[in-house]
This record gives sequence, structure tokens and C-alpha cells, in this order.
Amino acid sequence: MDQPVAPAAIRAAFSAAMSRMYRAEVPLYGDLLEIVAAVNRNALAAAPELARQLTASGEDARLGEERHGAIRVGTPAELRLLARIFAVMGMAPVGYYDLAPAGIPVHSTAFRAADAAELATSPFRVFTSLLRLELIADTTLRAQAQAILAGRQIVSAECLALVGQAERDGGLGAADADRFVAATLEIFRWQGRAIVDAATYHALLAQHRLVADIVAFPGPHINHLTPRTLDIDAAQAEMQRRGMAAKASIEGPPRRAVPILLRQTSFHALSEGFVPTDGADSPAQHTARFGEIEQRGAALTPAGRALYDRCLDAAQQGQDPAAAFAPFPDDFAAMVAGGLAYAQYLSTGRAGHAASIAQALADGLVIAAPLTYEDFLPVSAAGIFRSNLGAGDAADSYAAGGSQAAFEDALGRAVLDPFALYQAAQDRSAAHALAQLA
Repeated sequence: MDQPVAPAAIRAAFSAAMSRMYRAEVPLYGDLLEIVAAVNRNALAAAPELARQLTASGEDARLGEERHGAIRVGTPAELRLLARIFAVMGMAPVGYYDLAPAGIPVHSTAFRAADAAELATSPFRVFTSLLRLELIADTTLRAQAQAILAGRQIVSAECLALVGQAERDGGLGAADADRFVAATLEIFRWQGRAIVDAATYHALLAQHRLVADIVAFPGPHINHLTPRTLDIDAAQAEMQRRGMAAKASIEGPPRRAVPILLRQTSFHALSEGFVPTDGADSPAQHTARFGEIEQRGAALTPAGRALYDRCLDAAQQGQDPAAAFAPFPDDFAAMVAGGLAYAQYLSTGRAGHAASIAQALADGLVIAAPLTYEDFLPVSAAGIFRSNLGAGDAADSYAAGGSQAAFEDALGRAVLDPFALYQAAQDRSAAHALAQLA
């Protein structure tokens, strides 16, 4: 094997290829990219301090390339296969998300790079959901879905061989990395055909639109690809100005001076033609894939997330969102002082020495900037999913609660703790800042 290609380079190549493919399949995605690029230029021009901060942290280079995708698989075997594929790209499962309480019969993780330097190189993420077959109430339909899923193969023999080669040899050479990207891309392509007849499709659809989306097709077609904006309110307004069928409201916390966690919006799912196994002369329509944008803010500590959850609960109980989130400080220094947010420490360029990061901050040798939230919010994800699934689905919640242990058993490994990753990133940042001063 020639010199192995770095996993981050494979990840970046795959992210770019996925973006080209999705743009060809869903042309409105191209419009979203144009909107986000224009909004980001305006936001940086209007906020020089933000521009300097992004440059100092290295996030300016990744901003235009940043994407997250979302896919849904039907079986533990499929989930484990995808985990092996993502590992070739340097992506690990981070966090556990239970969407069943919001009426979505899946639980999920996010495959992404775990290291800050790797994220700076390529921040591609894939929110990956596993169908919870046990939540299908109709036992006959559940057995039928199991049989359908057992009979499909979502990964080609060539892709499997390349994954095995990467695992055996510790990576892939340039030519094989290119072949891997092309073969993996086929897993996520919209095929325009079902693997079930029309009656079975409609039975699955009646159970839940997402069940039909997962079970009735050859594989886990990408159902959205999300660029990152610095001003989601401006982007939403431009979507509406252009006549896109955008969501009426933005998912996540209200607009703040210091953004926290994640805010998301989307245009509603498209109706796409497909051919059931018995319908060559009468194509049907499927509604699942949509266009989403996101704005990422500061990562919160466990204490910060607990306060956020209390504010969110107040908003969901009917309190005005601005009033509900009033207890959460909208000043980053106050957030750090209160142990609510993780920070990265950036040099101010002043010479000096400090024995601790607190002293360095007090002496003006470094500043504390928000550590970007790299993960997802189950409430926001469920809100986006539900707004694009249409009315008439299953009840608002399922009686069976989620189980991280069951998900990890299906995955074949433990998911990483996002809080531990943020703490480690903050600690490395502090150590690096002090070492530079020394």
C-alpha cells in the first residue's frame, strides 16, 4: 500500500461528494448554500470581533465546508456496518438521543470526529438513527418489516472489501480512498424505487411515515444535509423571502447575544416519485427529504444543560421564550464564571507569564471564547423530523422509554460522552495557552 490517506482527508472528500450528490438530487439545497454563504459574509462584516475570534480558533476555515447529514437504518447489523464505514473516515459515535418521547420511533447517535483538531480539519457529522421495531404496535406488520430488512444489503461488496482492507492495513492509499468514497456514496443515494409493493408501503406509512422511509427502500438515503450559518434568523427570513416552504419557527433556544447549543430550521420535505415493486406503470410519491440549516453556539457544561433544560421546560409549558430563558445569563464571561459553558482560550498577543489560566485571563494575556457545540438536541431533532413528516402519524409519545445500553448493544460499542470531550478540549486549550505564554 502507498502512503495511507489521513482519515480527515477521506472525511472531507466524502463530505464534498455527498454535498454534490445532494445538490443534484435536491436542487433547493443549492439555494440554501447560497443563502448561508451570503448571510455568513454579512455576519462577519458586521461583527469584526466574531471574525477575529473565528480566525484565532481556526473555525473560519471550516465554516463554509461544515455539514451534517442525517440517515436512518433498520437493524443493528446495518448500524454496525455504518460504524465501521465511518471509522475509516475518523468518525466515532458521540452521545445518545432518544426520540421516542416525541413520537419518533428511533434512537440515535452522531458519528463525528472527536478531537478538536480533527473537527477543524473536517467537521462533517452524520446523525444516525436506528429504528425501534419493538415500537411497531401491529405485530404482523412488525414481523413483515423485520423480514424485509433482513433481506436487504445496504453496502456493496466493493465497499465492504475496502472497509476490511482499511481495518487490516491501518488505512487506504489514495486510489483505494477514492474508490471507498465513491462506493460509500452509493449507500446514501436516493434510488427512486422501493423494495416493497404499494400495499406494503402504505401499511408501513400508516404505522409511521418514518417507518416507511426506513423499511420500504433499498438503503438509508440521506434525508437532509445541513450547512452552518452564523445568523439563522437572517437565513430564515431570506428563505421565506424566496418563497421556500420554511418552518414557521426556529427550533432551539431563542435568539441571544451569545448563542448557545444549536438552533435549526428547514424547508418542508419534498414529494419525490418512486416505483414500488408492483408499480412500474404507476409511480408513487414519498415525502421525507428536506433542507435544513443550523446555527451553532457555545457548548454547555452539565450544569449549563440542566439550567437550559429548566428554561426549555418553562417555554414548553407556555411561558414566553424570552422570559423562560431569562435566568440563563447572556454574557459569556458570566456563563464561564457560573460553570455553565465550556471555553477555549485564545492569546491576546500580549507578552507575559501566568501560573494559571485564571491569572492569564485576569492579566489580559488570553481571552475566553465559546467552545463550539458539536452535537445535537433531541427536542430540536424531533421538532425538525415531525415538521417534515406531516400530520396523522403515531401518538405524541411511545410508552417504552429509550435505552442507551440497548442502543450500544446494537452498535457493538459504547458511545462517547460529549461532556468528557468538551472538558478535554477546554483543558487542552488552557494548557496550550499557558505553554505559549511560558
